[in-house]
Amino acid sequence: MKTRKPVIIGIGELLWDMLPEGRLAGGAPINFVYHTTCLGAEGYAISAVGNDEDGEEIIHELERNRINYCVSKVDLPTGYVPVTLINGIPTYTIIEDVAWDHIPLTEQAMELVKRANAICFGTLAQRCETSRKTINTLIDLVPVEALRVFDINLRQHYYSKEIIEASLRKASIFKINDDELIILRDLLHLPEDNDTACRSLIDTFHLSHLILTAGSEYSSVYTKDMVSTIPTPRVQVADTIGAGDSFTGAFIYSLLIGKDVREAHKQAVKTAAFVCTQAGAWVKYSQNNKD
Repeated sequence: MKTRKPVIIGIGELLWDMLPEGRLAGGAPINFVYHTTCLGAEGYAISAVGNDEDGEEIIHELERNRINYCVSKVDLPTGYVPVTLINGIPTYTIIEDVAWDHIPLTEQAMELVKRANAICFGTLAQRCETSRKTINTLIDLVPVEALRVFDINLRQHYYSKEIIEASLRKASIFKINDDELIILRDLLHLPEDNDTACRSLIDTFHLSHLILTAGSEYSSVYTKDMVSTIPTPRVQVADTIGAGDSFTGAFIYSLLIGKDVREAHKQAVKTAAFVCTQAGAWVKYSQNNKD
């Protein structure tokens, strides 16, 4: 008897990353879905694109990569983000008032999230009231037992204490990197020590898991009762675009297929290291990357 694939959804920004060598489809929650799909999930993207050629082409990219989608067309341009790379580390310039700022609440999306085993969301797509209301309504429709993954993904000035705290209250799993933790420490008056700060967030917001990534140094996964810490493997880095999203995707997929926290963490580290060796976020997997 074939086991049903986990249904994993990303909701938020769908856009073109405008890299020096050309453009690539991206957006953190959709990158997350891409990697869970490659690993074996039934992945879905919920977002919006414009009634333009860029929107048609990015929909084609979803289809070409076998990502299911619930993507509305709105009367705003399809999102795009100029990206500069310095030693493989990306800097993003986020463009305002684009299609994914206005994700409508549709019957299709509401029915879809009721099937979810996991849903991932961040702060960026909540910068506009329309998408923020849609995201929060859809999260509330997700089954109680589903994983609600808040990947904070702080970009420029597009976040607030209120949005972060509201998102944490809806989340069961929180993903943050060490640079973002510095910002959050000031916003939420967290302890100076990273370990104590993470444990405080677990307790305050009743999280089942907290994922802390520290770039080329290490990553840690916290639960209420334990912490798993793994050094980051040394690899030849092409760029780090989408590495954090691949980490989160691999971890969530691994949990949903029955791996324990330590094994899920190992898979996440392995996946993110592989993504760093390739250009862009939507890299091609081999069987070795899936095992």
